[in-house]
Amino acid sequence: MKTGVIVYVVGKESLDDTIDFEEAGKRLSIKADRVEIVSSIPGNFDVMDAWWLLTVKGMKLIVCMIAEVVNRSQLRLTGRELRLCG
Repeated sequence: MKTGVIVYVVGKESLDDTIDFEEAGKRLSIKADRVEIVSSIPGNFDVMDAWWLLTVKGMKLIVCMIAEVVNRSQLRLTGRELRLCG
């Protein structure tokens, strides 16, 4: 079964263009067939867009993990997780 993960970026630290979400997401080493990063920054996916994309790409199990920005360049998973379909 193909697994997709949505990493939803939250936190108190400023979410601006200084962080490369794609690169920071790769450093999380999440074991999934496909990972999408979403945040509140205008122009980025929201959770529903990412869920739809993962569904269209054939993911049968989709999980949403919560991450925070640390040191303005890294992401850290909070441990909170939501199962969106399966």
